[in-house]
Amino acid sequence: MSIDPYKALGLTKSATADEIKKAYRKLVRTSHPDLHPDDAGAEARFKAISAAYDLLKDPETRARFDTGEIDATGAERPQRQYYRDFAESTGSPYQQGRGFDAQGDPADIFAEILRQRTRGGSYGSQRDQGGYSVPGHDVKYALEVPFLDAARGGEMHITLPDGSSISVKIPQGARDGQTLRLRGKGGPGYGGGSAGDALIALTVSPHPVFRRENDDILLTLPITIDEAVLGGKVVTPTIDGPVTLSIPKGANSGRILRMRGRGVARAGGKAAGDQLVELRIVAPPSIDDALRDFLNEWRETHAYDPRVDLLNEALS
Repeated sequence: MSIDPYKALGLTKSATADEIKKAYRKLVRTSHPDLHPDDAGAEARFKAISAAYDLLKDPETRARFDTGEIDATGAERPQRQYYRDFAESTGSPYQQGRGFDAQGDPADIFAEILRQRTRGGSYGSQRDQGGYSVPGHDVKYALEVPFLDAARGGEMHITLPDGSSISVKIPQGARDGQTLRLRGKGGPGYGGGSAGDALIALTVSPHPVFRRENDDILLTLPITIDEAVLGGKVVTPTIDGPVTLSIPKGANSGRILRMRGRGVARAGGKAAGDQLVELRIVAPPSIDDALRDFLNEWRETHAYDPRVDLLNEALS
């Protein structure tokens, strides 16, 4: 089951936007897998709090969750409608509703038709014409989407039980847990009624290089010792292809460089997020004599302890 986003962030429904942002930032520092590589549960916690923040930071999606229109994953919650619900309505039950749920008893549908036929009323005109139409039910599907297709948009196909297929357009910036609605691609209607819809629940596959946080792309970039000390330009992957990134002189592992506009762009013209590049200094696979001699000499003449402040703060 999905974790309630408020509980995931340690908040209540009365939390303000600022409180949501502060809670998220605090939890990221204690749960990011790159900052806690020895914590087996860090990745799961990080995913949960990221999903919760992604839902609650947007006032529109937060409001829809609070009113029960969507669940904690952002998926829509179609209302189930049965014949007894329609019996209490004052207008035409089949014309007002979306149709019967896929899990409803088909006998209920025909029982309601017969009941309306006996009572007359809102279906009088259809009875006079000798026909009764009922919209088809919505059908749910699950679709796993590659990471880059979700970020950049694309097109995929779902094979139906009868062997046919339907095309699904993946919108740019699609999120894990998002539900797409394809009008008229669900179950067939009765008596000439319109077909239901297909509800496509998306699951975004993880990527071996990129990670996503809201609309930002996260990347850990290995650099050499000389690139860290001297700086330089290195080729860096992005979701739209490799680009050149300038490494500043004296860069340390853990430093984060921001590549503006290199993140995820949502459909509808919303500005793209950024790509955050975390630097990680990697020693050469083998240490030759020249490098070893140089470092030994450098240690003797330029020795310093980068842990002095850390130890002092730990004891204060």
